[in-house]
Amino acid sequence: MKLLQRLSIIFWSVIVGFGCSPEVPEVEFLYWSYEGNDPIYEQYPLEEGEYYTSILPGFYPDPSIVRVEDDYYMVHSTFAFFPGIPIFHSKDLVNWEQIGNVIHRPSQFNPDSIGISRGVFAPTIEYHDGVFYVLNTFVDAGGNYMVTATNPAGPWSDPIFLDRVGGIDPSIFFDDDGKVYILNNDAPEGEPEYPGHRAVWIREYDIVNNRSISEPKVLINGGVDFSTKPIWIEGPHMMKIDGQYYLHSAEGGTSVNHSQVVLKGSHPLGPFTPFPGNPILTQRDIPVDREFPVEYTGHADMVETKHGEWWAIFLGVRPYDGRNFNTGRETFLLPVTWEDGWPIILKPGQEVPLKLKKPNLDEYRTENSLASGNFGYIEEFDGELGLDWLFVRVPKVNWYQLSNGRLSITPRSDAISGLGQPSYVAKRQQHAYAQFQTEMHYTPEHVGDEAGMVAFQNRDHYIFFGLHKISGDSQKLILRAVRGGEIQSYSAIEYSAQEIELKMDAEGGRYSFYYRSDQNQDWLLLEGQVDATLLSTEVAGGFVGAVVGPYAYASPRP
Repeated sequence: MKLLQRLSIIFWSVIVGFGCSPEVPEVEFLYWSYEGNDPIYEQYPLEEGEYYTSILPGFYPDPSIVRVEDDYYMVHSTFAFFPGIPIFHSKDLVNWEQIGNVIHRPSQFNPDSIGISRGVFAPTIEYHDGVFYVLNTFVDAGGNYMVTATNPAGPWSDPIFLDRVGGIDPSIFFDDDGKVYILNNDAPEGEPEYPGHRAVWIREYDIVNNRSISEPKVLINGGVDFSTKPIWIEGPHMMKIDGQYYLHSAEGGTSVNHSQVVLKGSHPLGPFTPFPGNPILTQRDIPVDREFPVEYTGHADMVETKHGEWWAIFLGVRPYDGRNFNTGRETFLLPVTWEDGWPIILKPGQEVPLKLKKPNLDEYRTENSLASGNFGYIEEFDGELGLDWLFVRVPKVNWYQLSNGRLSITPRSDAISGLGQPSYVAKRQQHAYAQFQTEMHYTPEHVGDEAGMVAFQNRDHYIFFGLHKISGDSQKLILRAVRGGEIQSYSAIEYSAQEIELKMDAEGGRYSFYYRSDQNQDWLLLEGQVDATLLSTEVAGGFVGAVVGPYAYASPRP
């Protein structure tokens, strides 16, 4: 598995080649550290046999899961970030290890010049006859496609674009009679009757020859109750249990009215009858002013354990002020109960709990299992970049390297505020209260050159903190917070040294910025309590969460 990861990184590094300008000096980052400090976890530590329901905090939206004997595999959306579609492995549904990325070669994905919230939308993972299938949509970058692998860690195939399957959110269902069906969200028959009017479609599919073999049919028009003008019925999944077919989907849009609904029928082509108690998951009917608010819940997938327990994974957000959240849409785990032949994740009015009793599975931890609650890490750049580092779009040149315990980045003229591929690599912010820290060695040479750390939501909403060349004789440490493409906050001081340590402290919607030139010195405050709600999805729009990491930029040379 580790060899496959290394080969994948080497492969795409070779493919993108070399093309960085040699006259631009490199920026060296000596380490990168992160520490989560959410108060809720300090107040409510785990007891024996418990888990936190937020199993993948931070920007891990649109989860899909499959069980293969005793192993569970889960995938998520990544939009215009690369590598795309992280794939996780677990044996207990609580402790997860990232084993690869489904989109791990530049040849698989071309997101050039698209917005950060386009590209890789909601993936679905299934397993059949020794083969893993991931179906997905490249929005503005190709359409609906399928990739396959015999080893979930990779390598994965090049995309196979689906025959006459439009819209978004394709999923695949293997019936026990040998037939295969593909479901998807698309426009309804005829003209939409109101904004957000969509439909869930199905067709029989020949996966060997990659072609539709039946006309598409609408299974859900609008939602479970058309009279209420439901919006954005999407993310469909089909299951067969005791001879009955269950169709469950997200409804209401991935915001405050998000939910999960379920229908049942005796044939995959319908008709399907909605559950009278729908939705089976939502938080839209609960006031947000509670101790542990989880909002936007929906886009669920379900799995049965070998002991007959049912569990659901789904996305949710955790606002720090009742509205804003910088961590994006995260993945949660809750048990599924069955009542009168219907699956229920949460009954109306029930809150998503902070913690619960673990599934009836043997605990599974590896050296690389993700932590839960408050956790931290230090990246000392003594090997390769881990699988969870993200690039904005796909690198076309090799602008970074790791050697001698340092990450060296060659500044380029692709800015973080553009639609290109900047010299920027980042990790997810996974707590509302968190600390990011790094040490950088850098001397900007030309006016406009800069390097440091960037907290990024999209090209119009980000915070830069680092060294910047103001004029021929002036190098400054600056803080530049950009909201809606305009500078919201700006601070600057003269700073002549090459070495600097930078620290960013996040406290909900307020961030503070510190620096020092020597580890033996005290931290000095450049600017405190800066309004960072610009990093919230509520402000910035789109579907991603904040990521933070090293960045370097070289102003264009003559």
